[in-house]
Amino acid sequence: MKKLNYLWMLMLAVFTLGLSSCSDDNESNPEAPTTSTTEGEHIDLWVALDRHGGMGRDVQTLVRSVSSLDNQDEVISFQGEGTEVNQKLTLETIVKGAYYYQVPVQPETCFGKYIIKDNSIQTVQEQRFVTNTYTARKYCYAWLPNNTLLIMAANGEAKQILWTKLNADNMTVLAEGTLGIQLPQGATTFTTSGIVAYRESDNTLFYFYYGKTGGARGKRTSPFLMAVINPDDMSVISNKVNSMADEMVGSAYGELLQKCSFMDEYNNLYLACFSTTDDKEHSHLLRIKDGEYDFDPNYDGFTNSGKLLACEYAGNGQAVAYARDDQYGASIDDFSHYYTIINLNNCTNSRLQYNGVALPYSGGRFSSRMATSNGKVYVGVDAENQVPQIYIYNTETGNVTKGAQLQGGVYFEQIRVLENI
Repeated sequence: MKKLNYLWMLMLAVFTLGLSSCSDDNESNPEAPTTSTTEGEHIDLWVALDRHGGMGRDVQTLVRSVSSLDNQDEVISFQGEGTEVNQKLTLETIVKGAYYYQVPVQPETCFGKYIIKDNSIQTVQEQRFVTNTYTARKYCYAWLPNNTLLIMAANGEAKQILWTKLNADNMTVLAEGTLGIQLPQGATTFTTSGIVAYRESDNTLFYFYYGKTGGARGKRTSPFLMAVINPDDMSVISNKVNSMADEMVGSAYGELLQKCSFMDEYNNLYLACFSTTDDKEHSHLLRIKDGEYDFDPNYDGFTNSGKLLACEYAGNGQAVAYARDDQYGASIDDFSHYYTIINLNNCTNSRLQYNGVALPYSGGRFSSRMATSNGKVYVGVDAENQVPQIYIYNTETGNVTKGAQLQGGVYFEQIRVLENI
C-alpha cells in the first residue's frame, strides 16, 4: 500500500529540532538532566513519512512519546505531535535507561547522549572523537560494568577494527585502541561493524565478524569468525572461523536497528545467523553455553527458510522473533515479514497469533518494532492496507492482546522503551 504523506506539511509546521555542536570541554547542556530516575517508563514510537528506513535510507522520521500502548481503543496520532529527528539522529541508535546514545548525523564528529522531550532533541552530553573516529550508523556496541559503553567498528579503510570505551555517565573516553586481529585469509577489508556481545558471568566479550574482498559490497571470503576478548584490556583470547553458519544477521549496522543476539537467565548467548544454499537464505539461531567459547554443535534454534531478522528474549525459554518469508518478497518494503515465538528448549517456532489467527505480514525489514516491559513484549504490525497496530504478548501466560493503533499514513519503524527522567 502506498502510504499517504499529506500529513507532512502539517506536522513539520509544529516540530522543532534541538541542535547543538560537539563540546570541546565535555560541558553538559545545563537544561538537560545528567542523571536518570527510575520512576516509571515511557515508550517512544518512531515513524517515517516517506518510506521505511534502514540501509542508510534518508527518511523523514518522527518520534512521539506515550505513557502506554495497552489501550486498544486508542489511536495514536502524529498530527501536531512528536519530534522530527532525522536531521540530527538516526534510526540506528543505542538505548539504555532514559537516554539515546549514538554518533549523530550532525555533527558526525562525536559520540552523543540525548533525550527526546518537549518536541525537541535535548543534548545531555557530546564527546568529540579523540583518536579513533566513527561514522553514523556503522558500529556495534556492548555495555560493560560500571556503565561503560564499548563501541567497535572497522576503520575508514576497513583494514583494522577500532574500539573505544566511554563512561556513559559523562561520555568521557576511558580508553581506545585497535583490536589485535588480522584480516582473514584472502580478505582485503573487514565487514563494517560486526556484532559484539558481553557475557557478564565470566567477564567475556565475543566479537563476530568476517572479511571480504573489494569495497562495501565485496564478497565474503569465509564463514564469519568469532574472536573471544578480555574486556579489561581488549586482548584477544581466541579467534577462529565458525563452522555452523555463513553470516550473522545485522553485520553492517551492529544491532543499532534491531537485536540480533540475546542472553537468557542461564547466561547462554544466542546469535541470529543465516547461510545461503542455491541462492536461498536459511536462518539459524546459534547458542554459546555459559562458560564455553564456541557454538554448541548440537543446537540450532531456528532452521526456517527466509531470514531471521531480529529477536527479543521473552523469558521462560522463549524468544519473540521477526523474520522474512521469501515467497512474499525480499525487499525492505515488501509485506513479507512476520512474528514468531521460538521455543528455545525444543527448537520449534510458531507464528504469533491473535484470536487464533496469525498476525498479518508487515513491511519494513529493519524495523525494530519489538520491545519488552514488565512481562510484556510489544510488537508492531505495519500491514498492507491497514493502519499500524500494536499487539501485546504476555510472557507468563502466552496470551496475545490487541493494543493501540497508530494513525494511517505513516510507516511504523520502532518501539523504544525508556525510563522517565
